[in-house]
Amino acid sequence: MAEPTITVHHVRAVLRGAERHGIDTVPLLQASGIPPLLLGDDRARVTPAQFARLFRALYRATGDEFLGLGGAPSRPGTFAMMCHAVLGCRDLGAAVRRGTAFYGLFAHGPELALEVSGPDAVFAVLNDLAGRDEDRFLTECLVIIWHRLCSWLVGRRIPLARAAFGYPAPSHQGEYESLFGCPVRFGGARTEAVFDARLLTAPLIRDEAALGQMLRRSPFELLSRHTYGSTVGEQVGRALAGSLRSSPRLPTLEETAAGLAMSPATLRRRLGREGTSFQQLKDAVRRDAAIAGLASGREPIAEIAARLGFSEDTSFHRAFRRWTGTTPGAYRLEH
Repeated sequence: MAEPTITVHHVRAVLRGAERHGIDTVPLLQASGIPPLLLGDDRARVTPAQFARLFRALYRATGDEFLGLGGAPSRPGTFAMMCHAVLGCRDLGAAVRRGTAFYGLFAHGPELALEVSGPDAVFAVLNDLAGRDEDRFLTECLVIIWHRLCSWLVGRRIPLARAAFGYPAPSHQGEYESLFGCPVRFGGARTEAVFDARLLTAPLIRDEAALGQMLRRSPFELLSRHTYGSTVGEQVGRALAGSLRSSPRLPTLEETAAGLAMSPATLRRRLGREGTSFQQLKDAVRRDAAIAGLASGREPIAEIAARLGFSEDTSFHRAFRRWTGTTPGAYRLEH
């Protein structure tokens, strides 16, 4: 089943540094399989594979690990050297402190900190990296990459208790909880991610060989979107996606609730508290599968519609337009 798709807001954000430096981004979009016209529709989405190709293309075009989004460039290889520097640490806490000290050596670079407050460990980004509201994507990427790097170093996912951002909520704020796998709030004093301080004593389990393999795939793999199953909505989405692999008929709310050992009323209530609904989750699973199928360019549209449980092509066309603002045929033609 297709991975969760990525909002066009993040596509626009990752392009801004290159655009500011006078790089023509249209060929980069086209080479990544992303139609430039999609950027004009707030409802548009791309697949993780398309986004990864665009990230790589921007990395090459800018020669900057920050993709031109920071106040100063970060030369290719900087992140790799930081990883080598932390690998010999005795535990996660020492590794994070060494990594934050490493980036502190660079003028105009990210000011990062690890703080411990009672039971909480707090990883914080202390400075405004670019001084521009539209470039907050770089700050968000730093939090994501550091969280997933730490999880990789100790060989298990580090659950985040919460994440906070030192700026107002964007229009696409609904994307953030699944992106970070925890409750998210905006308008705080700074940007930070909070986790259990006991994990700072976890030993590092990776060696040089494993690091070499990871670096060949990073930072794209570290940035790739993960569903953690830490919310009821993620558990429902995972169950629906799993069901769609074997049958075009998605389970009902009652069947899904039974699988999660709760009543339908409880499931509705808990999804409502998370700001979503069963129907929204069904639509998201079908939308992401439809976009992935259309982007691949091989499967006929009628077969995609049938595979996703639509009895008629017209129903699929109406649903896809509602999800993305365009028709399946137009989306495929643009690709």
